[in-house]
Amino acid sequence: EAASRRKGKARRVRSKARSEGLLSKQKRSRRMKANDRERNRMHHLNSALDALRSVLPTFPDDAKLTKIETLRFAHNYIWALTQSLRLA
Repeated sequence: EAASRRKGKARRVRSKARSEGLLSKQKRSRRMKANDRERNRMHHLNSALDALRSVLPTFPDDAKLTKIETLRFAHNYIWALTQSLRLA
């Protein structure tokens, strides 16, 4: 009777250890996939900001605008173009 209980516990422990190992691998896999999605998201965001910078009227020798500077500049530039159209 005691021997059968020990075998049952050993199986549960091994099973638990296997399931913890599997969960750990799944968590690692999910984290890696999430990191890949975030990396791709930031890559696309940075590409879009570069494209926006390329159409904004700045001097070529100016330092690269930061993300927030690019967005503020674009907003102000669109506002200025809108105002000039209204006055025309």
